[in-house]
Amino acid sequence: MADHSVEITEGCRLPVLRKNQENEDEWPLAEILSVKDNPGKKLYYVHYIDFNKRLDEWVTPDRLDIKKLQFPKKEAKTPMKNGLPGSRPSSPERDVKKSLDLHVQSASAPSRGKTLPTPKRKAESVSLATQVTAATPVPSLPSSAEASQASVYPAMRDTSFSIKSRDEHEPLTSLTTNGTTSIQRHLIPPQPGRKRKSCGGTDEMVKMFQNNSPRCSTVYLLPGEDSQDSSDGIPSAPRMTGSLVSDRSHDDIVTRMKNIDCIELGRHRLKPWYFSPYPQELTSLPILYLCEFCLKYLKSLKCLQRHLTKCNLRHPPGNEIYRKGTISFFEIDGRKNKAYSQNLCLLAKCFLDHKTLYYDTDPFLFYVMTEYDSKGFHIVGYFSKEKESTEDYNVACILTLPPYQRRGYGKLLIEFSYELSKVEGKTGTPEKPLSDLGLLSYRSYWSQTILEILMDLKSENGERPQITINEISEITSVKKEDVISTLQYLNLINYYKGQYILTLSEDIVEGHERAMQKRHLRIDPKCLHFTPKDWSKRGKW
Repeated sequence: MADHSVEITEGCRLPVLRKNQENEDEWPLAEILSVKDNPGKKLYYVHYIDFNKRLDEWVTPDRLDIKKLQFPKKEAKTPMKNGLPGSRPSSPERDVKKSLDLHVQSASAPSRGKTLPTPKRKAESVSLATQVTAATPVPSLPSSAEASQASVYPAMRDTSFSIKSRDEHEPLTSLTTNGTTSIQRHLIPPQPGRKRKSCGGTDEMVKMFQNNSPRCSTVYLLPGEDSQDSSDGIPSAPRMTGSLVSDRSHDDIVTRMKNIDCIELGRHRLKPWYFSPYPQELTSLPILYLCEFCLKYLKSLKCLQRHLTKCNLRHPPGNEIYRKGTISFFEIDGRKNKAYSQNLCLLAKCFLDHKTLYYDTDPFLFYVMTEYDSKGFHIVGYFSKEKESTEDYNVACILTLPPYQRRGYGKLLIEFSYELSKVEGKTGTPEKPLSDLGLLSYRSYWSQTILEILMDLKSENGERPQITINEISEITSVKKEDVISTLQYLNLINYYKGQYILTLSEDIVEGHERAMQKRHLRIDPKCLHFTPKDWSKRGKW
């Protein structure tokens, strides 16, 4: 369908033919990232707009719809302001300051007719919350005012805070209710350095009892003492240290393109999803060969066979800290096993778009999950974590290799990371931003873990069972903000008679039971042999 009389250059956009999941033809809009002249015909590297980068590919001219070709727009050489050429573009910060000054002046000046309202602190919270992406939900409960609920939590406007009728919650009349203001104050993590008076109790209390329906239960959130958390509940900008930084790979056209066609790792051949900085001379090979035990990369099958005669490893280097059945976990120090750690990062970058590769692996620990057979311990996936994390991160990067995905290994890696946090006596959270698959896995794990605790609560001495948000966090080692955001994500939170309640519907209960029946792989804490180290002593690095 391509017209050879029209020159297609980098930056052009046009529909490209591809097969969807139902194996049907579709023509999504795509951008040309690169053009390659092969003997006989040209090849075009395309990125499908609004699709994940892992679907990017080289296509032939017959798959291009040249009739709808869009040429890249030329940028204006002279910056324009207010439509006047040659004038200096305004600074966003200066514009904001001017608008604030105008508000302040208008508010302080004597009124002559209509007056402008002064900016309130509520507006600041709205602007902060709306800037947070969906991948990092605001870990705070909603305000009592319906208007502010709709603006700060637009995704939960319809169903999250429906008020139940009195008939549905008759046992509520025996509970003491408090004002909405106190509820909001205690469920939103306080700012550091500010102490508030307690209202009694320990913290957010959760009371559960069985409704008339034996499969539907309700949880009540009652106010209590503030927890002195160091975080303010609003995610900060991406940090510039650790294994993940703000993704600037889109600035470089080279890193936007997959450079490895195929990787052979043991008995598997993998098609990389993203760019990985392997040596340039290896990127032109049809297949890149990796030793599945030391992860060394080699250019040919003969080189790999020669390497295997000299490689004595049959498992990842480091200490085996967990084994149950055929599943084992190895702890690898990024300083002591630098070559293996760097090779692992290179392999992981093929499947992680948000990961920024660091050759300095010294500050990191790597936990590699393997599956054992007669030939050795074969890598299934891994996660890394900082030896010292000031933000309580218990995972830096996490990956299940494609041949082992959708088999429960991802949740097993996440569960193992929280088991380590339990031994360390800490609560943990993964580094942000999470990839799309990582976010789905963590949301699923958090949901199942929290629902498992809520449904296992039993009454004592005839009283309704109760638990606090902080107790859920301590039992699971899931950070408090992640617990609250998960409850919001599940739409379990309702507001009734001056207090927040959690309602577990029959659909939620049945869905949870079906999911747990499919989850056969679990971590057994008795099989974990792990002693945490104090990495604050630099000598242990």
